[in-house]
Amino acid sequence: MKKIIKQVDEKRGILQVTIADERWYVKEETDQTTGLPFHRYVPSVTWIAGHYPKGIGFYKWLADKGWDESQAIKSAAGDKGSKVHEAISAIFRGEEVRIDSEFLNRSSGKLEELTLEEVDCIKSFVDWFAENKPVNVAWDLTVFSEKLGFAGTIDYICRIGDELWLVDFKTSAQVWSEYELQVSAYKEALIEMQGRGDFSQIGDMRQAKLAILQVGYAKNKARYKWNEVADQFPLFLAARQIWAKECEGQEPKKRDYPIVLSPAVTVEEAMMAAATPEPEPAIEYEQPTEYAEATPEPEPEPLPAKKRNKKYADE
Repeated sequence: MKKIIKQVDEKRGILQVTIADERWYVKEETDQTTGLPFHRYVPSVTWIAGHYPKGIGFYKWLADKGWDESQAIKSAAGDKGSKVHEAISAIFRGEEVRIDSEFLNRSSGKLEELTLEEVDCIKSFVDWFAENKPVNVAWDLTVFSEKLGFAGTIDYICRIGDELWLVDFKTSAQVWSEYELQVSAYKEALIEMQGRGDFSQIGDMRQAKLAILQVGYAKNKARYKWNEVADQFPLFLAARQIWAKECEGQEPKKRDYPIVLSPAVTVEEAMMAAATPEPEPAIEYEQPTEYAEATPEPEPEPLPAKKRNKKYADE
C-alpha cells in the first residue's frame, strides 16, 4: 500500500496523489463564504477514461491471463511508460539521456537504468522528432477544469508546420479508446483555461489536432506510429457519468498509520533474550484439607425397666 504525492505545478500549487488504482489532483482554494482555505480534490483524466468500456478483446485477454498475471503485466507496463515519459521530458529540458541513464521506477521508488525495451522506445521518439521537426510549445502541462471537475497532465503540445498538435505518448502496442478520451479531455480543459496567465501564449486550442504517438512500436521499421484521433469529448463525459456512479463522493483515504507497525529487535536485545533463562514454572500445591472436629459417638439409650431388672436378676 503506497501513496505517491507529486507536485505537478509549483506555481499554482497543484499536487498529484496516486493511491492504488486511484489518481487525484488537489489544490488549495479559498471558501468564498468563510474566507478559509480548503483543499479541492478532483479525479484525473486517466482514471475517469479508464471507466470507458474496453471491448471484448480486452476481456478475452483478461480471462486468458487471469487476474494476478494481468495485474502484474499492467504494473510493469505502467512502470515502463513512466520511465519513458521521464526520459522524454529530460530530452525536452535539454538534458543528456544515455542508455545507462537512471530514472525512477514508480513501483519500487528507486532509480533504475533503462531496460532494452525502454531504450528502444526513447530511440524511436528521437527518430520521430528528427524526422518531423516539431516546434515545442509545452510539455508536462497540468490542466485543471474548474467547470467540470477533473484534471490531468498533457504530455506534449507542439507545432508541425502550421498545425497545432496536442500529443500523448504511449508505449503500448495498441491505441485503446480511452486514450482518445484522454486527449479530448485535455483539449477541452485547456480551452476552458485559455486566457489565464501563461496559457494564453499556447495558441487557439479550439483549432488544435489530437494525436497518439506510439513509441517502441514493433510492427514497422520506424519503431514508432503516429495516430491522429478525433475529438471524443462527448464520450469522455459519458465515461465521467460512469465514474460518478461508481466513485462520486469519495476522496483519498485520510486515515493515519504509524510508519513503523512493529519495531525491529536489535542484536543486543536478541542476545539478551537468548542469554536469559526462562523462569521455571511455579509449582502449585494443593491446600491441605481441613479436618473437622471429631464428633463424639452418641451414648446408648438406657434399657427399659423390665429388661434392666431381668438383667440384674440373672446376675
